[in-house]
Amino acid sequence: MAWDRERIKELVEEKLKDYQIILVSNREPYMHIYREGEIDVIMPASGMAIALDSLMQTCGGTWVAAGSGEADQEACDGQNAVMVPPQAPKYKLRRLWLTREEEDGYYYGFANGALWPLCHIVYSRPHFLNSDWEMYQAVNRKFADAVLSEVGDKRTIVFIQDYHFALLPRMLKEADPRLLVCQFWHIPWPNFEAFRICPWAKEILEGLLGNDLLGFHLQYHCNNFFDTVDRTLEARIDMEQFAIFRQEKATWVKPFPISIDFERFAEMARAPETEARMADFRHRFYLEGIKVGLGLDRLDYTKGIPERLEALDIFFQKYPQYQRRFTFMQLGPQSRVHIPEYKALNARVDSLEEEINSKYRTGRWKPLLVHKGHLSHEEIAPFYRLADVMVVSSLHDGMNLVAKEYAASRVDNDGALVLSSFTGAGRELSCAYAINPYHPEDIADAIFQALEASPQERAGRMRAMRSWVQEHNIYYWAGRYLRALMHLPVED
Repeated sequence: MAWDRERIKELVEEKLKDYQIILVSNREPYMHIYREGEIDVIMPASGMAIALDSLMQTCGGTWVAAGSGEADQEACDGQNAVMVPPQAPKYKLRRLWLTREEEDGYYYGFANGALWPLCHIVYSRPHFLNSDWEMYQAVNRKFADAVLSEVGDKRTIVFIQDYHFALLPRMLKEADPRLLVCQFWHIPWPNFEAFRICPWAKEILEGLLGNDLLGFHLQYHCNNFFDTVDRTLEARIDMEQFAIFRQEKATWVKPFPISIDFERFAEMARAPETEARMADFRHRFYLEGIKVGLGLDRLDYTKGIPERLEALDIFFQKYPQYQRRFTFMQLGPQSRVHIPEYKALNARVDSLEEEINSKYRTGRWKPLLVHKGHLSHEEIAPFYRLADVMVVSSLHDGMNLVAKEYAASRVDNDGALVLSSFTGAGRELSCAYAINPYHPEDIADAIFQALEASPQERAGRMRAMRSWVQEHNIYYWAGRYLRALMHLPVED
């Protein structure tokens, strides 16, 4: 039987009825902003947020996150909380507030200046500053206090998201051993030789071993974690149970490849508003009779965007017949602009955009369109439908949900996915056109191959990918995670 919203609800009501669920992430699923003098609600551009929102709407509970919207505080009640989603409230969003100093040290400093490059291994050097580490510790403690204030007397599952909270699991377990604590690490886990350069490697590992269950996307990342612990700490590794035992505490480590709410994206793709926007975009961007390529990413150096644009230049050189017949659209917001590497990336993308358009543009036709603004998922749906080719060229990615969103949105069974072999999605979506993202000519050739494929080949590949994503959806992921939790021993 396929996993869906109702099956998850039945599982929670039957097996976890005595537990409340508290989910923790840095990014909130809904932001309140001011629009024309009124408070409005938007959903941040995050595949993770929309996937977990679907789960929390089904399970209920509390989501603890940092408030980031300009009207967030005004929208909250006296306990810094608000019920969401606004149109049909299903769970509580508990916000906490970070100072500029905390955000600079914990988020921009240690989480994204140290852990992010350390784990992705894309030749961007991590920066380790004592002040950032101290702020990372302080903010993890701040989140721990917020979570513990929500627990009360009820049995509680705390589900922690990502690399922002490596220290949080141990803090929670030390404060309340009855908590069932689990964490999903959404980015890759590097090999021991890479991780050992971190000055606080031992403290990070000890923090993560506070979890009862620790999940990664791939078994490969689990194996890297086992090896890192084995070579750093005094611990017993049990590869039969996929568990680590340290100081009489057990942590189970397993792969859970995350996915998306397939039906949610398919529904948006079929909506009449999407069809209308597609027609508008074709007219506005002069796309009538022109093949369309699409890249959709935050401006991040792990996403391989410069290599992708270099590939576009090579594509027009090698296959000049597609000049005036193919336009590539690169969409996605700027990100982490306080970090020097991201500023440099932004400048590089601007330079490539100017160079490529100057080189090939004729009349109204532009080979490359770049839009750096925020787009809601409803606004993204028409671009997924328009794109004859979607290019996901991440240099290293735990999963990459954009690839799965594209497949789910192709309700016409058309389109082609060009996908980096260095993503988790690349291991699942075997009918995509696989590329080495470090090799721009390989990307250019894959785009050409996808455009030249017969309608029958394109439809066959897309049906296979859609079938996989539909079966292995966010509810399948959550069901496996929750069933794994049920089999863990719990302290009374």
